Amino acid sequence: MPSLTEDDLLELDRQVCFALAVASRSVNALYRPLLDPIGLTHPQYLVMLALWEESPRSVKQLSAVLQLDPGTLSPLLKRLEAAGLVTRRRDPRDERSLAVELTGSGRDLRAQALKVPPAVVERLGMSLAELETLRVSLARVIAAAAGSGS
Repeated sequence: MPSLTEDDLLELDRQVCFALAVASRSVNALYRPLLDPIGLTHPQYLVMLALWEESPRSVKQLSAVLQLDPGTLSPLLKRLEAAGLVTRRRDPRDERSLAVELTGSGRDLRAQALKVPPAVVERLGMSLAELETLRVSLARVIAAAAGSGS
């Protein structure tokens, strides 16, 4: 591999941040037509994925697992509650904690959401092995960035 010049270091196409930003926007856009029919935005889908894994969860738990601050998460939860997919209530054991739980409709929506991952794989035209390798690499990037004091 040829050595990079100082000018090469500032080329847009060489920037990891640029590649990640474009990839994120592109993949999120790919989800839109798949999620529209089930009435979810991509951020709402992520919340539902977390709740399909475990429900109820506290807002604090959801915030941690989704790596979102509570101020960003709160409007998402309000919209999901207005749609009848989740309920939010004070935890009787700790009045300071807000528990988020799937409703029957929220649990039922999981069956429709099962169609989303295979459709994404098909639209990306990549193998499951390639996507898993990418996911592992991205997890390493996330961990490294989080560990760098950011």
